[in-house]
Formats: sequence, C-alpha cells, structure tokens
Amino acid sequence: MNDAANARAALSAELEAALLRELGARYAWENHARFANRLVAPVIVLAETSTRLGRWVRATRTLELARGFVLGGAWPDVVSVLTHEMAHQFVDEALRVHDETAHGETFRRVCAERGIDGRAAGMPVSDLADATESDRVLERIRKLLALADSPNQHEAEAAMRKAHELMLRHNIDLAAAAAERSYEVRHLGAADKRRTLVETEVIGLLSELFFVKVIRVPVYLPRVGKRGTVFEIAGTRANVEMASHVYAFLLGTADRLWAQNRRDARVRSGRDRLAYQSGVVRGFRDKLRAERTQLRGSGLIWIGDAKLDAYYRARNPRITSRRRSMRINTAHEAGREAGGTIVLHKPITGSAGSTEPKRLRG
Repeated sequence: MNDAANARAALSAELEAALLRELGARYAWENHARFANRLVAPVIVLAETSTRLGRWVRATRTLELARGFVLGGAWPDVVSVLTHEMAHQFVDEALRVHDETAHGETFRRVCAERGIDGRAAGMPVSDLADATESDRVLERIRKLLALADSPNQHEAEAAMRKAHELMLRHNIDLAAAAAERSYEVRHLGAADKRRTLVETEVIGLLSELFFVKVIRVPVYLPRVGKRGTVFEIAGTRANVEMASHVYAFLLGTADRLWAQNRRDARVRSGRDRLAYQSGVVRGFRDKLRAERTQLRGSGLIWIGDAKLDAYYRARNPRITSRRRSMRINTAHEAGREAGGTIVLHKPITGSAGSTEPKRLRG
C-alpha cells in the first residue's frame, strides 16, 4: 500500500482502538457460536498489505486482516474473512492437524460444518458452473420483465405472470434435483441508516415469494465508530439477483406512488407516509400471492429448498425472531390498493458474479 493509500486508510487512535475492540468482540461471538469456545483469542492485527485479505500466523498467534480491506470493504465480508482465518486457527490449534495443505480436507470439513466460506476467494459467492445455468434463467427473466414495461396493461400483466411462473418452475425443479448447488449472499440497505417498516415489508415479501432466505445482520462502520444493520439475502445466483432487483424496484415504486397520491383523501398528513408505503408493498404481495395460488392449480407447488435452509442455518447459528406491528389506517388501505396495480418490470442489470474474487491466504 503506498503513502496515499495509507493516508486514506488512516484512523485516529481512538477509532483504531474502537475497531480492534469490535473485531475482538466479533471474534468472541463467532468463537462461542461456531467453535464452542474452543479457540483461545489471538492478537488481531491490521496488516499493511494489499496481497491478501487475512492470515493466521501460528508462530506469533496473530490473526491478520488487511487494513485497507477492513476500512474499505463491507463489514459482512470482513466477518467472512475473520471466520475463515478462525477456521485455520481451529485446524491448527484445536485439532492440531499440520500435515495437510492450508485448504485441505480437514479445513474444508471444519468450514462446511460451521457455515464458513472455505474457498480461497474468501467471499460467499456461487461457483461458476452454477452461474452459467443461473445466467440462462436470468436472461429469460430479463426479457419478460422488459415486456412487462409495455404501455399495454394486458401485455404487461401477462409478461409479469409469465416471469413469475418461470421463476417458480425453475426453483421447483432445482429444489427437487439431487445435484449439489452453491449459494451466494448479498447485502441490501445502507448501513448508516435506520431500517424502516417499508423495508421490513419488502424483506418479508422477498423471503416468502422470491426463493431467498433473509436475515438482518449487524455491521460496524470503522470510520465513524458506529454500528448499524443491513439485510443479508441468501440463495442461488439467479434468485439473489432477482430479489435485489425487486428490493430496489419496490422501494422506488413506493416512493413514486406516495408522491403521486398525496392528494388522496385517505392520506391525512405526511406522517402517513410509512403506513401508505407499507400498504403499497402489502398490496403487491397480495397480488403475487394470488398469482401463486393460480399457479398451484397447474401443479406448481413450492415446498421450499431444504439445502438452502441448511446453508442458512449453518451460516447463521444464532437466529432470533422479532415482530413489528403495522398501523392499519386509511392511508395504509390506500397504499394497498395502489400496490395491487404494480407490474414488476424493467430488465435486471448487472451480475452477481461480475466482481473478480479477491485472494485470501491463510
């Protein structure tokens, strides 16, 4: 890392100490949740390197994390690298296996049993073989969603229903297949902003109808020394891509419909915004549920993906559930009515696998 990069990466002594405390606390949590407290805490070091993301060093009992990565990367990715290096420590100190390669059989087994990404890339992304099939499905969905942008309401509705049927059929076939498949995760929402009831409604819709598992995870913002949260979605490449699109689409649509319908007599004041927008999402959810019921009549019945459930549980060994109440008033009902007219459209852009994997040495 050059001098300019070092300057950009610099933290005050107070923020650096807070960051190291946060990493230590996360290490302790992961040690309890994944390793039954069998690890002895090492010294965590922010290393000045650009050639690796993390490293376990047996001789000095240090767990190194690249400073630039910790300060510039997403916190869930930092935690992924941290647990990867903890797995190396576990193989080394707890199991005392020293006659295998760094990412040998024992290491891979330890990672698989504990929901840790054991690949050298260090990030939870799909294998390229899975990505090829996902790309084919995504391309067909892109074309259907482009048709759903038609000004002809009948054509638009038909295209959206066809996209829904394609997703359902593909996931039913995938879940029934005996072949192994991999999953990836993506994080949604700005970590420095409070989560809203509208986001919670969208996340519930994704979890129910778009073939992904969703959890709210804590994050740390080292440059300001504050905590926040983001939503983590897990699923196949195609489903994560689709769910990310729906998340952005619905939040944008809820904002647009609120701006267009402020004069509705059922909306009494600006304080009704969240109630109205959550109603928009709920109305769209009702619409998709009705479509799913119709598709069930043709034999397309979704019973879930047991392999994704197992992946999600292993990745999140400590899960708690919370309920949030929703204010049902006239504004909410107005939003729900508007949400029932939404047609999901616009082609998905971007690719979940377009970023070159980063190297992780251990």
